[in-house]
Amino acid sequence: MSAPPTISVVIPTLNAERLLGECLDAVLTQDWPREGLEVLLIDAGSTDRTLSIARSRGVDRVLENPLKTAEAGKAVGVRAACGDLLLLLDSDNVLTGTDWLRRMTAPFADADVLGAEPMRWDYAGARGVINRWHALSGVADPVSLYVGNYCRDSLVTGRWTDLPHRCESRDGWDRIELEPDSVPVFGANGFMIRRSVLGSVTFGEYYFDLDQVHDLVSAGHRIVARVDVAIRHDFCEDVAGYVRKTRRRADDFFFFSSQGQRSYPWTAQRKLGLLRFVASTVLVVPLMADVVRGWRRQPDPAWLFHVPACLIALYVYGAATVRGRLAPRAMDRTGWRQ
Repeated sequence: MSAPPTISVVIPTLNAERLLGECLDAVLTQDWPREGLEVLLIDAGSTDRTLSIARSRGVDRVLENPLKTAEAGKAVGVRAACGDLLLLLDSDNVLTGTDWLRRMTAPFADADVLGAEPMRWDYAGARGVINRWHALSGVADPVSLYVGNYCRDSLVTGRWTDLPHRCESRDGWDRIELEPDSVPVFGANGFMIRRSVLGSVTFGEYYFDLDQVHDLVSAGHRIVARVDVAIRHDFCEDVAGYVRKTRRRADDFFFFSSQGQRSYPWTAQRKLGLLRFVASTVLVVPLMADVVRGWRRQPDPAWLFHVPACLIALYVYGAATVRGRLAPRAMDRTGWRQ
């Protein structure tokens, strides 16, 4: 019987004391040999209890991230990692169940699998209205639903993506064959990737997970596993946090695109979907139809956040598009807290 693969867990942090303890505890209590698990924390200069929490949990290495962004932290961590498989985890992610790693690694017995993605967000453990809406809808960015480019189970559509793909059901996971021009937004929040395939692509000071998966598929690594597990994502406590994270996503995209550092073909992904999002949001009635559709599948008042989520996204992305055309600039991380 062959030995199980070794796993390196890459966690970028910046003032992450709110959730880091839960994140690390869920990793370190897995039914996986501790000697086969490397936990790397890549810190961007935290001034809260982040580093003391990491030390108390016995992480294997703490590395510095002078460029501050999560993508820069991932680049540092990916280069330093030693495991056969890399688990890209954010500090606001919590693995569900002590067999999570075992189930996520199972598809890698298939030599063609480049990476594995959890099928869904954890609804049962979601805290607060925004996080429950996120888990139910399957997205953090509502534009993704209307463009058809998302990658977790959504109770709005009853699907996990609208992009073309081929699927074969296996024991506990689905084997997905992707098309290079239609790669869903795989790569973050619990994505596991085979370290050996990363030699097929290049990245610099920033590891943009969506771009890396797209580039790997374009290089011929077309098989991804969707594993029948959930992952918790406590990405927003309140509306102000949702606005801040939406703006960060937009400003960073325009800035790094202007620097020629992004390769994921967003502009090629269903332009009609963007028009559908704008029209649905302005008219509001189509958004309420989606709320009703989701409610029928899982009654929860959190569905009502779908309307303000779309309105906020429309305003923030509109303003970011203007800034991005005139003076693109990445969001300042000063005072950032997870």
